[in-house]
Amino acid sequence: MTATEPATTLLRPHAEQAFADELAALDRVDDRVRPPSWKLSPWAVVTYVLGGTLDDGTVITPKYVGPRRLMEVAVATLATDRALLLLGVPGTAKTWVSEHLSAAISGESTLLVQGTSGTAEEAIRYGWNYARLLAEGPSDAALVASPVMTAMRTGAIARIEELTRIPSDVQDALITILSEKTLPVPELGGEVQAAKGFNVIATANDRDRGVNDLSSALRRRFNTVVLPLPADEDSEVAIVSRRVEQLGAALELPTVPAAAEEVRRVVRVFRELRSGITADGRTKLKSPSGTLSTAEAISVITNGLALSAHFGDGVLRASDIAGAVLGSVIKDPVGDTVVWTEYLEAVVRERPDWADFYRACRENAG
Repeated sequence: MTATEPATTLLRPHAEQAFADELAALDRVDDRVRPPSWKLSPWAVVTYVLGGTLDDGTVITPKYVGPRRLMEVAVATLATDRALLLLGVPGTAKTWVSEHLSAAISGESTLLVQGTSGTAEEAIRYGWNYARLLAEGPSDAALVASPVMTAMRTGAIARIEELTRIPSDVQDALITILSEKTLPVPELGGEVQAAKGFNVIATANDRDRGVNDLSSALRRRFNTVVLPLPADEDSEVAIVSRRVEQLGAALELPTVPAAAEEVRRVVRVFRELRSGITADGRTKLKSPSGTLSTAEAISVITNGLALSAHFGDGVLRASDIAGAVLGSVIKDPVGDTVVWTEYLEAVVRERPDWADFYRACRENAG
């Protein structure tokens, strides 16, 4: 993307592109102390993430719905020499929060290391342009900086996604960086010292398979903030509705009216199955193997909107969401099918106003 290309032409703009107007408005009214290299003060960063109305009337949309104190602790951590670890089950907006914090603090969210089982140490430290290395030997020109090294040089926030998916020996490359704020480059006989403003936001969860526990030495370098699932049904419905509206606009989906009822139905199904009890507390349930996160609920509704707009009558109905709900619940074809069938017959079937949803789910189940 060029500097002049509008963010609206992009499928998924970065946070600093999509919310550039809000960041600029906060910058104009923000008269509080800003830590070195920060684009906004800690107060303005929290306001950007949680939303609010500025003195000049500008409305800042909420990016995260949750306890304010959690975001205050997270932002305060980044203003110290401690790195931040956002911990939570899949779908609790860890990546989303990480991106928006980086955008508000550093003005960019793209200094990103995506953690996988194949992430090499070079992704965290540095690599080499091997053509130049062979031709010239070790030199600054041959060195390829990692996002972490770039953040150290510029005093910015580096993001590391899925830290616990990175092999343990690669994780430990962070220890010196986080404790000494230096990155040795022995091939050049020198080091990179972090500029003021540098810090790291990592995300992790301990639910998925293939997780590598953090060493105690590395964990001590982080201040951990646990992002919980939405506290109640109304909060989760509000989150899903807001994100679905944003995604629908970004994808230019035709407007589908009266989606609130189906949003609440999906949210209730997911909450009941993952908690193992119905909303009224009367019936205990088995939980499926999947997480049934808020993010998955957003995906289910967005898919339903596309079906309704392009292949239906323009109204979101149970038949538009049933297939995606089934796909979200049944990850294990054997165990999860039993769980879903029991829930369908014992709970959904007994709710008179859910008859259309019951029929649609039965049809999708074959």
